[in-house]
Amino acid sequence: MKVCVIGTGTMGNGISTLFATKGHEVSIFSSRPSSVERGIATITASTNKMVAKGKLTQEEANAILGRIKAGTNKDYESADLVVESAVEKLELKKSLFKQLDEVCGDQTILATNTSSLSVTDIAVGLHHQVVGMHFFNPVHAMQLVEVIAGLSTSRDTVEWIKELSLQLGKTPVEVEDSPGFVVNRILIPMINEAIFVLAEGVASAEDIDVSMKLGANHPMGPLALSDLIGNDIVLHICEVLQAETGDDKYRPCPLLRKMVRAGLLGRKTGKGFFDYNK
Repeated sequence: MKVCVIGTGTMGNGISTLFATKGHEVSIFSSRPSSVERGIATITASTNKMVAKGKLTQEEANAILGRIKAGTNKDYESADLVVESAVEKLELKKSLFKQLDEVCGDQTILATNTSSLSVTDIAVGLHHQVVGMHFFNPVHAMQLVEVIAGLSTSRDTVEWIKELSLQLGKTPVEVEDSPGFVVNRILIPMINEAIFVLAEGVASAEDIDVSMKLGANHPMGPLALSDLIGNDIVLHICEVLQAETGDDKYRPCPLLRKMVRAGLLGRKTGKGFFDYNK
């Protein structure tokens, strides 16, 4: 199968690697050619680490990397599937999908990896089918794929994406188009509440996370998880949930806003609720 992946961040690189690992031909796209080069370099380095750890043979790694290339518009024309994993901004995604609608072949299914935005809204006015295919970070390890049906998404398209998810070794769950879908609708308010607990001085960041790991059997504390997701992304999803539902129970904690303004985004910047530079 021919797959185009838009985005060379953590999620985009993970999605590209997954499809290539399962034998699909992958073309990578970004708004800047230099970003595509960096994305392929990152994927190459990650794949070579797997070889060094004995999780892949050199032959397997070479085969995976041989299926990944920088994309051109001709790849859009012949693609079976396009997976968008660009910045989580609605207007940007709508503009991008409008362009895809014009250049992709009639057979192409358009999928978005959005973590919270409306699939229905993204698909307005398009001729192509659009479906949500929400992977989780890290893509290679997380089993779940949320398959989101917008109002104009056909039953056949939903079933095709679910079957594809199974072929990729994932577990699909079907979700109606709703703010935050399932996981983030539940998870992000919990993380936000943990930040309120920290801001109110109820406990330290370390003790909040230990409490949830040992008291609720969570594999990772909510503040460390926020750092892993990216505090800017957590803030954005809070804002989407509040705006779409009109419910102030989703209001972001002021401390979260301050941290994002200060560039304390978590692991990707080296510091968030915890310091990763030590």
